[in-house]
Order: sequence, then structure tokens, then C-alpha cells
Amino acid sequence: MDLYLLIGTLGLITGFLSGLLGIGGGIIMAPLLLYVPPLFGFEALPMKVVAGLTIVQGMVASIAGGWAHRQFKFVSHQLSVYMGASIFVASLVGGAGACFISNQILLFVFACLAFAASVLMLVPVRNDSEGPDVDLLHFSRFRAVITASGVGLFGGMVGQGGSFILIPLMTSFVHIPTRIAIGSNLGIVLISCVAGFIGKALTGQIEWLLTIPVVLTVIPAATVGAYVSNKTPIGILRKILAVLIAFAAIRMWVSLL
Repeated sequence: MDLYLLIGTLGLITGFLSGLLGIGGGIIMAPLLLYVPPLFGFEALPMKVVAGLTIVQGMVASIAGGWAHRQFKFVSHQLSVYMGASIFVASLVGGAGACFISNQILLFVFACLAFAASVLMLVPVRNDSEGPDVDLLHFSRFRAVITASGVGLFGGMVGQGGSFILIPLMTSFVHIPTRIAIGSNLGIVLISCVAGFIGKALTGQIEWLLTIPVVLTVIPAATVGAYVSNKTPIGILRKILAVLIAFAAIRMWVSLL
């Protein structure tokens, strides 16, 4: 199998899940890029290349999936701006301050947060609607900023985006309907992905030719994923997301141990 075809196939899988669940997809794309190519006889991709492709995948999926969710009126621009700006600033602070705290301790805390988030996704949300009206959405700006800042701070310290933890925290703590949390989270992810993309592009950390199959497959896959998400019951979406978050938590525990 050609490497470009393989990367495109992985882009289809990750892009679909990004649009379906409202996540950037880094927790899926990174391990796939690291471990799948060697199974087909290719040399393992360097972590630098994987990180560059992952940031491109997250940015493109956020744009395509977010646009589709916007058509269904499940994207709150106000929520995206408040939480996106907060997680962006907090991630910068966390990244800069990581040298002052043991990475093992931080990874332990973040893994615990991820595990707790997966459990939260299995807890039914009161008054959660299959078709919430984003124009009637009211939320605590304080809770939104605190939530995004906390995730961004810990995420920046341990080198994780952490956006996959935001959805359960948005639904349980900020009291955002699940569908609006999924749609708006893509806008939040986009803000952090653009910043990461600019940094990697300016420092030559992106293999541009390998991004072609990613862009060509992720855009339609994320769009289809968003349309499927709109037709899928909230309970099923929450269970799928809980499994993926648990998978991310297990990965962190393995790295820690």
C-alpha cells in the first residue's frame, strides 16, 4: 500500500470521528500515525512529522466539521470565543511553566482528569435536548473561562491539547447542551490548532507533501461525520466519546508507568 493512500485512509477515520464527536482528533490521529505505518512495512514516522500532520488534521477537521455543525445551528460563537481564548492563553502559560513542575506529576493529574471526564460522559445530563436552540443559550462566563483555563493549563504543561476533556466539563459544569458543546468545541479546537500550525509551519516542522492526503480526506470525512452526528441520539454520542476519552486516559497511564 502506498504511504499517501495509507495516510489518507487514516485521515478518513479520524476526520469522521472529529465531525461526529466535535473533537480535534489528535488523540486518535497521533497513535494511528505512529503505529499503523510499520504494520504495512513502512518506516515509523518521526514524532516531529506526526505532530505536524496531527496539527494539520485538527485544523482542517475543525473548519470542516465546525462549518457543518454551524449549519445545524449548534455552534455558539460566544462560547467558542470565551473558552477558545482562555484555553489558548492558559496553554501558553502551562507550556512555559512546565519546566518548574515534574512532568510525571502533571501527567498523573491530567490522566486522572481524563478518566473523570470519561465517567462524566456516562452520567445523563438533566434537561439535555436533542435539538437545543443556540440563540437561547445562556451560560456562566466565569465557569466557561475557569473550565477552559484549567484544561489549557494542565494540557499545556504535559503537551496535550485537552480539548476532548472540555465536552464533558461543558455539559456537566458549564451546563451546555451536548449538541452545542460538540459543535462549539470544534471552534475552540480551531483556535488552538491555528496557533500550533503557525508555530510549526514557521519552524519547518510540517511535511507539506504528506499533508495533501490528510486535507483531501479529512474535509469530506469531517463533514459527513457532522451530518451523522446530527442524526445520532445524544446518548450514543456520549458513550462513544466516553470510550475515546478513556482510551486517551489509558495512553497517559501507560506513558506514566
